[in-house]
Amino acid sequence: MTPSWRKPAGMLFILLLLAIWVVGVASLSNVVGGWHWLLQLAFYVFTGVIWLWVLPMRRLLQWMETGVWRRPSQ
Repeated sequence: MTPSWRKPAGMLFILLLLAIWVVGVASLSNVVGGWHWLLQLAFYVFTGVIWLWVLPMRRLLQWMETGVWRRPSQ
């Protein structure tokens, strides 16, 4: 069985997405830092879940395993 190129490429793409997320969050730190700590917690949890899991990661992980870029089943 020959190794798939999708897994290393997918991991590099995941690292790129994480770097983009970190830069985005760091650029908003002056604004978000002034909020109440509960609002900050909600913001970081929401943006982390939406940006890193729901939007790109789920499909990316499916593609890495199967080679098919498909919509998540509903």
